[in-house]
Amino acid sequence: MAGGEGFEPSTPNLGEAELCSDSQLWLNFRLFLEREYKAKYKHQLYNNARNFSDCITSGNLSILKTFTDGKRLNIMKALSAYAKFSGKYEQYKRLIKAHGLKWAVNSDDLIIARLVKYSDNSNANELFNWVSAVKRQIPDFAIFIDYTIATGLRLDEAINSYRLIVELSEQNQLSKYYNAERGVLEHFRFRTLFIRRTKKAFMSFASAELISKVAASGFKPSTDIIKKRLQRCGLNLRFSDIRELFASRSVECLKQPEIDFLQGRVSSSVFMANYFNPTWISSLRKRALKNERRLLTSFTFNNEKR
Repeated sequence: MAGGEGFEPSTPNLGEAELCSDSQLWLNFRLFLEREYKAKYKHQLYNNARNFSDCITSGNLSILKTFTDGKRLNIMKALSAYAKFSGKYEQYKRLIKAHGLKWAVNSDDLIIARLVKYSDNSNANELFNWVSAVKRQIPDFAIFIDYTIATGLRLDEAINSYRLIVELSEQNQLSKYYNAERGVLEHFRFRTLFIRRTKKAFMSFASAELISKVAASGFKPSTDIIKKRLQRCGLNLRFSDIRELFASRSVECLKQPEIDFLQGRVSSSVFMANYFNPTWISSLRKRALKNERRLLTSFTFNNEKR
């Protein structure tokens, strides 16, 4: 899947940059990133490229092997963008091959790591405590938190989706997004919001009851609102942990390829081939909505015990 998880990011190949100095190169590279990438990601790319570009110059990428899989992949993506911009991409590809570096993280390792992380109840309990604290201290966030638990979306995807439900509902146009017959939020109809260069969300199953609660809440979250209000209460961001817990706990109702499908870890062609298979999607819908009930019940049960 082009640009998907575990694959090298697609970056426009600009050829050799016409730059007269090192400082000018970095200035132009920053401008390029600002044009091509979102704010948070462009800063990460720039900083990693600036910090590790000497690895390409020296021809030695061995330091990348000392980092965790996640950090190593982030650095490799940044160096890829930098190498393509500066005309060093062929050299960079040779160095990756020579050092035995891989773009993909072994999917089996990821699954096992998730299962191990949340098979220890202390990790899950910490997350239950966090959810309980957020709902208690910021009641306005309660339905939004439930929405992230039920869908397993990334934070920015959940924010965009939640706002879209509220706004379209206010305009009596929710059917443009939520297919009530299938119980599906069709993210793919809003490409600029959900189908990004390296991260995608094609669809999410959601019960009519949950969608009604979201629409009625009138809450229109933003990244700044979420971060600032949590910070004010002394609470960390734990939405990536919620997404991980969704993936690990969903195995009781869903197969791993189905979880990957729902969390956007498939190519566009795989998504289209399966989404328009009515028999398969109907079966998945029943189990996905059962999974939603299980996840929300588990958080409610654990929070009531606190």
